[in-house]
Parts: sequence; C-alpha cells; structure tokens
Amino acid sequence: MSSNFERCIEDRKLVPFKATSEMIEKEINSASYDLTQAQNSYNNGDIKWATIQGYCAMFHAVRALIYKRGYREKSHRCLLIALQESYVDTGLLSATYVDSFREAMDLREDADYGFIYDSRSAKNIITAAKEFYTNVKKFLNKKAQ
Repeated sequence: MSSNFERCIEDRKLVPFKATSEMIEKEINSASYDLTQAQNSYNNGDIKWATIQGYCAMFHAVRALIYKRGYREKSHRCLLIALQESYVDTGLLSATYVDSFREAMDLREDADYGFIYDSRSAKNIITAAKEFYTNVKKFLNKKAQ
C-alpha cells in the first residue's frame, strides 16, 4: 500500500464501504447522464459547464470502480489515489486512466475556481470522458461475469 493511499485511509478520506451492485450501477448511470449533459452543454456553447460535466462523468465512473474495491471517497484527490493503487498499480487498468482523470480534475478546477476554460479543452475532456466511461463500463461488466 502506498503512503498516499495509507494517508487517505488514516485521514478518513477513503473509508471501507460495502457497495451494492445497484449503487455501482447508479454511479455508472450518473456517469452516462453527465456525459450526455456535457455534450449538450458543449453544443450549446456553454464551455465552462461542459468542462465541469465532462469531469463529473469521469468522477462517477471512477467512483463505481472504487466502490467495487470496497471503498468510498471523501476527497477527489484520494479518489485519484485509490484509482492508481487499486487498478493501475495492480495491472488491472492502464496508467492512461489515471492520467486522463488527473487532467480532467485539473481542467475542472481551473474552470470552476479560476474561470479558466476553452473550447479545445472542453472537447478533449468530453472525448476522454466518453472513452473512459465506455471502458470502465466494459471492465465492470467483464468483472461481474
């Protein structure tokens, strides 16, 4: 266990959690909804909101993965650490998942707190979120079988 993961546990920003399959499915459905809304916002020219919604789609997909591993996050950064520790470091998923999620997190924070966003970044986050959602859903379905 990495020191960052242990710190998240100690600080109670990651807590043991027994998620039901319905809870995991709810997170996947939330990811799908946010992804659709991100595309709609982008198409309507609301670039800031599209950026935030694109991140939210990824957030819910990652949350579904972490629920599957028996944890619940109380910190976005600890969710990223849990993704790294539980799926990438174990070889279950590629490091591109962590990279994409980290970039989306940074873009969302810039848009939400710094009012810094642009059309290209919004489009990139939506594209990454679509791929992320599709692959996480396939991964979870494969693991359920």
